[in-house]
Amino acid sequence: MTGKMKALFKSKPGQGAVLKEVPIPQIKGDEVLVKVKAASICGTDKHIYEWDKWSASRIKTPMIFGHECAGEVVEIGNKVTKIKVGDYVSAETHFPDQTCKLCQMGLMHVCREMKILGVDVNGAFAEYVVIPEICAWKNETDLPIAIASIQEPFGNATYTVMASDVKDKITVIIGDGPIAAFAVGIAKAQGAKPVIAVGKHPFRMDLLKKMGADHILDSGKDDVVAEVMKLSDDYGADVVLEMSGSKQGIEQGFKMLRKAGHFTAFGIPSEPFEFDYANNLVFKDLTLKGISGRLMFKTWEQLSEMLNKKLVDPTPVITHQLPFSDWQKGFDIVTSKDREVGKVVFLFD
Repeated sequence: MTGKMKALFKSKPGQGAVLKEVPIPQIKGDEVLVKVKAASICGTDKHIYEWDKWSASRIKTPMIFGHECAGEVVEIGNKVTKIKVGDYVSAETHFPDQTCKLCQMGLMHVCREMKILGVDVNGAFAEYVVIPEICAWKNETDLPIAIASIQEPFGNATYTVMASDVKDKITVIIGDGPIAAFAVGIAKAQGAKPVIAVGKHPFRMDLLKKMGADHILDSGKDDVVAEVMKLSDDYGADVVLEMSGSKQGIEQGFKMLRKAGHFTAFGIPSEPFEFDYANNLVFKDLTLKGISGRLMFKTWEQLSEMLNKKLVDPTPVITHQLPFSDWQKGFDIVTSKDREVGKVVFLFD
């Protein structure tokens, strides 16, 4: 396909972004061209927009950013066999090389040569995006476009919960970002009893409530470890899903977890910190699981089943839907210090 498209660029190092008109990208034999219908803002996009230390060390400008997206396939490469023009797809944003030893072991989600959409290659804040055929996930035709666009982060939450065996377990979810809110709904759907959510920001704590949390604790006001012990009859949590990445949240998570419990780590600390390895992990006989991305493609099967069967409703977390032309307003919302936002979804013509 030839022609021009509008795309949101990081044109140079520093805060901000710029909307440009550029040629529609060309596809290779194993790729598909997707006309983007919706794209949502991720925490990673916020970091890139604000240009923090991570972005400065990772992002090479100029580049189109954004990665959470859904749309219609409008062109396919000559090696594509399973995806057709007209298919309604969402993007698995981790592009594996499919040849390294980890990929051959069925661990594509941690491929050694992984490329990430909107981080390592041009992304989805554009009218068209190129993705490998293997990363084009076909959606049911009646799936609302805003929900289709947030399946990637919903998948992060799905992997976090499904790796933790929460059924009939006292489950604590630490963090009040959108992925933590998704995790609350998924944990409820998977039979966690009760689901205890730990947040900090009033607006987002209300989202945790809307997603079905049985108890909500305020990390800025409550002694959350003591409260969890009280709610569990001094037993402690069976499962802790740490999704804040804060030093305080991580330390509290290990303290509230019972012996032989399960700690699942998704949140990413901003910097290294000292950790009591012996007392927090070894002597408590814990199971510790790290989460990176989504299992390709088991997690997608799981999340699709939950969404298609309406076992989880993620719409409370989608707090803003804006036309792509209002991209600046969208980033003003997600970078505001009041945190009165869940997911912001851009809708395309």
